[in-house]
Amino acid sequence: MISRKVIADLQEALTYQAAVCIIGPRQVGKTTIAQDIGDEVGAIYLDMESEADRLKLTNPSLYFESVEDRLVIIDEVHRMPSLFPELRGVIDRGRRKGKGIGRFLLLGSASLDLINQSGESLAGRIAYIEMSPLLATEIPNNDQSLQLLWLRGGFPQSYLARTPKLSLKIRQDFIRTYLERDVAAFGFKLPAQKLQKLWTMLAYQQGSILNSSDLGRNLELSTQTANRYIDILADLLLVRKLLPYEANINKRLVKSPKVYIRDSGIVHALLQLESLDQLLSHHILGNSWEGFVIENIAAVVQWHTTLCYYRTGGGAEIDLVITFPNQEIWTVEIKRSLKPKLSKGYYEALKDIKPNKAFVVTATNDAFPLDEQSQVIGLAALMELVREHKKNNLKQV
Repeated sequence: MISRKVIADLQEALTYQAAVCIIGPRQVGKTTIAQDIGDEVGAIYLDMESEADRLKLTNPSLYFESVEDRLVIIDEVHRMPSLFPELRGVIDRGRRKGKGIGRFLLLGSASLDLINQSGESLAGRIAYIEMSPLLATEIPNNDQSLQLLWLRGGFPQSYLARTPKLSLKIRQDFIRTYLERDVAAFGFKLPAQKLQKLWTMLAYQQGSILNSSDLGRNLELSTQTANRYIDILADLLLVRKLLPYEANINKRLVKSPKVYIRDSGIVHALLQLESLDQLLSHHILGNSWEGFVIENIAAVVQWHTTLCYYRTGGGAEIDLVITFPNQEIWTVEIKRSLKPKLSKGYYEALKDIKPNKAFVVTATNDAFPLDEQSQVIGLAALMELVREHKKNNLKQV
């Protein structure tokens, strides 16, 4: 059993908010964690994919008021959007009776925007917590475990699989389930074959500047439709669009987003890469590592922190620019090499951005100054620095 750092955030949120919603893709471990929390307090578990459980909610308000002294866990809540306005009324009535916290734990396999579109807003009544796949700080702190996490991705079943072949099969089944069932379950009527081809093309172009017109042409789709498909994958927390950093400088900036498949194991499954040797000899090596690092950092930053990349027409470039809520800026250059060589474009970008701190993440646990501006650091160590910054910033608020 791997201890997940999100558990503490969930338990804390239930002490001050009436409802908490865990957002994350399928098979990330939401149900396991919710049931573990529920077992400690005698919670009621309802799965909206179960016809019997949906039947219990024929009259939601009456049901919830009959169990108002117990935590109610509702899995796959997006499958019953009519619940949202009902929950709003139940929560408000409960508050008047002094039952205003720890009432509901909701689980959803989509983005906050998509869930909010399903029903009335529960603003002021609910806390949203995104649960990512396994992180570099949640596995044993050694090179072998980190390489395995990068190769297999962070979905627990895939990471913990007994053999490389079984891990790959688990991820392929995950892809097939989304294509054949889950996309349609959210109301999207898309041809699975086209979507799979797009997903595979994005894997081959991991971390590249988005060119929707080229993607659309290869898929025999309009640019608008190709963009819509990508946005759907982003809503399902499967793809990340990394926006460009906007700086007030007199240079021509690249303004299109970069696109990453969020889980590195899914990238490798789409490319049929089963072993580390296959990955190390593949052209996607550097961009795969880059996406892996970005996703791990994204999982630990504070709310309202912005993540961007920086690139100019003249070749100045930084892989990741982190702007914290207090407007402090950190830059992150991502290299697989244990002896990173930084380009002239990197130093030009530092002059443009003027960050408070500049890091170079490598596949090592060592930390040392590379030059007067930049520090080499391992991924897990940088994530802990981000967490510490988050804690200190919250204390000042």
